[in-house]
Amino acid sequence: MVSGGSMPGFPALKTLRKKWFVTGAAGFIGSHLVEGILRAGGAVVGFDNLSSGRETNLQLVRGSVGTEAWQQFRLLQGDIGNPDTLGEAIASCDVVLHHAALGSVPDSLERPMETHASNATGFLNVLQAARSAGIRRVVYASSSSVYGDCPDLPLQESSAGAVLSPYAASKLTNEVYSRTYAAAYGMELIGLRYFNVFGPRQDPNGAYAAVIPKWIQAILSGQRVTINGDGANTRDFCPVEDVVTANILAAQAGLKPGTSLALNIGSGRATTLLELFESLRAIASKRGYSSLPSTFGPARSGDIRHSTADLGAAKEALDYAPSSSFMESLERTFVSFISSTPREIP
Repeated sequence: MVSGGSMPGFPALKTLRKKWFVTGAAGFIGSHLVEGILRAGGAVVGFDNLSSGRETNLQLVRGSVGTEAWQQFRLLQGDIGNPDTLGEAIASCDVVLHHAALGSVPDSLERPMETHASNATGFLNVLQAARSAGIRRVVYASSSSVYGDCPDLPLQESSAGAVLSPYAASKLTNEVYSRTYAAAYGMELIGLRYFNVFGPRQDPNGAYAAVIPKWIQAILSGQRVTINGDGANTRDFCPVEDVVTANILAAQAGLKPGTSLALNIGSGRATTLLELFESLRAIASKRGYSSLPSTFGPARSGDIRHSTADLGAAKEALDYAPSSSFMESLERTFVSFISSTPREIP
C-alpha cells in the first residue's frame, strides 16, 4: 500500500482519506481489509460481534501497520442483527465494506434459519443503516456459490444454476436487496462474488474450515490430508490481497446513483484439489516439512463440481485484474501458519 509501508503481494493503491466502516473486521477477510485501508492512510471503524472473528487477527494488523496508522482504527463490538447498535456505529463513516456473515456452505445446511438471519436480515440492516446515515456506497461480500450447479465455465455474472445451499440462497438474496435499494433509494452498491479466497489468518479449525488452511495445518501437524471426493473438483483460488484490492477499487469506482453491480472476484485460474495438494506438498518440502500421502473421503453435500471465474466484467467496471502469483501467495500463507502450529514430523 502507498501509506504506512508495503506488504508482500499487496499492490500500491491510492491514499485513502475517507472513514471506512468494515463489518466482520476481526475476521479473515475483514482484518485484511482493515490492514489495507490503514496502510493506505484511511481511518476505519470496525464492527464485529467476535463470534467467529478474533481479536488476535487485529493485534497482528496492529503489529503490521505500526502505531501511527493503528491510531486511525476503532473496533466496536456489536451485531448486525441489532439495527440500533449498527446505526450508531455507522453514523460517522463515508463508505461501507460489509463482510460480517455466517460463511460456511455445510454449516448453512445444518443451520438454515441462523444463516438467513445473519446473512439476509443482517445485510438488510446494514443497507438500511447506511441509507439512514446518508452513505451511498456499500461494497459487500457475495459469493460464487450463487451460481449453484451451473456447468458453463468460466462463470460469467449472467450464468445461473440450481442453488445448492441456504448459504448460497442468502447471498443471492443480498443481491436482490442490493438491486432494490439502488433502484428505490439511489444507492451505489457493489457485490463481490468471491471465489475461493485464501491467505494468512484464515481459520484452519472446525469441521467446515476452508480447504487450504485445513490442509496446511494437517501437513504442519504431521497428519494425513483427506480429500473430499475424487480430487478432480476444480476451484478458483483467490489470494486475499487481490480481494483487498477489489474492495478498494469498488469503493472508489465511478458509479451513477442507483447502480447495483455483482462482479466476480477470483484468479480466473482453475486448480484441481489434487493439484492443490501437490503444490502444498512441494512448498512443505521446500520448507523442510514432509507430508503423508492423502486419503479420499466422501464428497461434501452442497459442493459444486467445478468453478472458475470470468473476470471480464470486474475488469471493465473496476479495472480489476489479479496481480498475485498463486504459488507465491500459497507459500506466504503456508509460512504464516508455521509459527502457530506445533511441528510433528511423521
